[in-house]
Amino acid sequence: MLTQVIILILGLVLLGIGSTLLVVGAASTAIMFAVRPVIVGLTIVSFATSAPELLVSLVAAVKGSGGISIGNILGSNVINIALVLGISAAIKPIVINKQIITIEIPYMFFISLIFWLLCLDSNIGRMDGIILLFLLIIFLIYSVATAKDKNNHTHTGKPSFFKISKNIFFIIIGIVMLSYGANFVVQEAIIIAEKIGLSQTFIGISIVALGTSLPELATSAVAAAKGESDISVGNVVGSNLFNICLVMGIVGVFNPMAIDKTLHSFQFPFMMFICLILGLIAYFNEGIGKRTGYFFIGLFIIYILISYFKG
Repeated sequence: MLTQVIILILGLVLLGIGSTLLVVGAASTAIMFAVRPVIVGLTIVSFATSAPELLVSLVAAVKGSGGISIGNILGSNVINIALVLGISAAIKPIVINKQIITIEIPYMFFISLIFWLLCLDSNIGRMDGIILLFLLIIFLIYSVATAKDKNNHTHTGKPSFFKISKNIFFIIIGIVMLSYGANFVVQEAIIIAEKIGLSQTFIGISIVALGTSLPELATSAVAAAKGESDISVGNVVGSNLFNICLVMGIVGVFNPMAIDKTLHSFQFPFMMFICLILGLIAYFNEGIGKRTGYFFIGLFIIYILISYFKG
């Protein structure tokens, strides 16, 4: 058990350092090329922090552990909003710009609903996967079309090769550290959980989901602390989109699998509920204050407790 705890701590350290490098590199790149920071958060950062979900879900699906695969995605999407944004807002209130409120968050809600509808037959097949990947392509096209930051007047002249190289280096090293860190945390958390006697279903929904969401948590928390609210929120919204469209899309195309019907009674509805709550709070408050952050953390605790007792 001591070995697992040591590796777990090492993974957490890698996540902390990696997230800092990734945020610094991404934010600096956005400024240099006059790209909206939220687009960096929605695409580059989100893809990077969704890598653990992709790896874990694909491996779990191939090994026949469909429960862990789908549970990982459902749990991760709930945790991204409830815990990641909750902690980020508790550290420093988050300001959400109007374009995220009116376009990106509603699209995340739409994608989540489509995902649930596709899963109502308790199966993720190849056609379902193709639909999800197509919806991701639409989102990426939109991101490219709206990437330019018209309000950014700090960019003058052509960025130097050294600065570009340094940012790319920071981003790559950050991604590598996040990947290894998340892998260490998830791997050891599963071993520890099994030794304690937790069920595989609960491990997938909570332990694995929490572990694979650690990159989002670390990255968004660091971004929030640095005042990069757009990267913090964009990371969460983008990660949820990538988790559903890319991860479940690839799983559906290459390894169709059955879905536990019991997930429709709580996990799917709760995922939709938390997306709706985020949309309403963002619309009426144009941000997430500390009290709302604590509220989100409370929802995360409720989610874990109900998942445990249902499991």
